Amino acid sequence: NKEGVKIFDPTLPGRKYPKGSLHPLTYVIDEIAEIFQNLGFIRVSYPEVEWEYFAFDALNMPKNHPARDDFETFFIKYPLHKKFGKMVLSPHTSSGQNREMRRIKPPIRMINIAKTYRPNWDTTHTPMFHQFEGLCIDFNINITHLKGTINYFVKNFFGERRTIRLRPAHFQFTEPSFEVDISCGVCLGCGEKDGEKCRICKSGWLELAGAGMVHPDVLKAGGIDPKIYSGWAFGFGPERCMMMREEMKIEDIRILYSGDIRFLEQF
Repeated sequence: NKEGVKIFDPTLPGRKYPKGSLHPLTYVIDEIAEIFQNLGFIRVSYPEVEWEYFAFDALNMPKNHPARDDFETFFIKYPLHKKFGKMVLSPHTSSGQNREMRRIKPPIRMINIAKTYRPNWDTTHTPMFHQFEGLCIDFNINITHLKGTINYFVKNFFGERRTIRLRPAHFQFTEPSFEVDISCGVCLGCGEKDGEKCRICKSGWLELAGAGMVHPDVLKAGGIDPKIYSGWAFGFGPERCMMMREEMKIEDIRILYSGDIRFLEQF
């Protein structure tokens, strides 16, 4: 008013404060889930604290496999289970495969996006990280279905310019097994940029994921007859997928979990 006295008007709208937002990785996980749900995959969830049987034995991994050592897996101090062995923090989402086969009969089309744990800490590894597991089991499933599904994901997530290739590899729970590579987003697979070797990929390709046809012994462990059904599985890392997007330019995975507000405010 004229006398300079402030008068409170309760009818005026309140002051708006800045809103928070979801973590950037949460956006990525939701986007990945939507892509596969559009293909008819069902998103499932399985324990992060798991038994050794589901994490290793049911996946055709012998007792002397390096992944079962304590420098690769977090073991929990808990009484030994007579059937399922020791308790662990789930080292991979593949531990959900056997549980899904026990839960329902084929056809199976599931996607499992979850936290996993391994005792590693560097620019490309953190003790807690995410994986997403795809599993498809039905009559006459073959490698072309696997490659087509991965290619669909890559085109929708990374963009139409990116392509994939499969390289022979070895995993205990798939046979045959493949490493999935994606064309570099900088040089688009040619290995060169502006007449020089690409500083990102050096060769035109970047390692993206592991995949393969489900091993017959894994199907048997899940109560499925491998003479009747076949299937494929793959495992990706949402953090890795996020880092490999052309527009992200993230070189150190640890920044995703640093809580640095300067980074998080950009999303």
